[in-house]
Amino acid sequence: MPSIVFVVIAYLIGSLSFAVIVSKAFGLADPRSFGSKNPGATNVLRTGKKLAAALTLLGDAAKGWLAVFLAAAYGPAYGVGEAGIAAVALAVFVGHVYPVFFGFHGGKGVATALGILLALNVWMGLAVLATWLLATYMWRTSSLSALIAAGFAPLYGYTILGSRSLSLAVLLLSALLVWRHQSNIRNLLSGRETRIGGKSRPGDSPPE
Repeated sequence: MPSIVFVVIAYLIGSLSFAVIVSKAFGLADPRSFGSKNPGATNVLRTGKKLAAALTLLGDAAKGWLAVFLAAAYGPAYGVGEAGIAAVALAVFVGHVYPVFFGFHGGKGVATALGILLALNVWMGLAVLATWLLATYMWRTSSLSALIAAGFAPLYGYTILGSRSLSLAVLLLSALLVWRHQSNIRNLLSGRETRIGGKSRPGDSPPE
């Protein structure tokens, strides 16, 4: 029962869509109504409000970190083990992707996933972040960088975490993130994915 409580709380925390919340606070259009229609920091940045985009990024990452931190810090006192913490990690990510407070229309989860990984193990999270940054520097494509980082995350998790339950959670989280990027994968394969700083062409997919 305690594990279920932490999982539900994690899902509700994940359901706080900071792209929508921050946009409303700044008097901006709902990010689900323009651009890629993805409620994430990149789409909020299209409004020209860099502060709003930064707060969205920070909020989405922080909620992933907070949910896992709470479970890891306070869960063991109530009998919540590694399997329960793994479930919490997945629950907060699912909450971001399918937020109950916003019609189950959520983001793709890159920032939230990073927050989760940092909470599970800071070195693993930093390794994934470094992978994303290196891929971004090399190919200048946001979605490709996210996919590459997601591909390496389970390897880092298996090597660093030393826990079957937590490693499995990282694998499932990465699989969900890749699945959420289906449209980007199609555009990458067809050469229509927009590069960072590049101009969109007819038929291009907006960067996510």
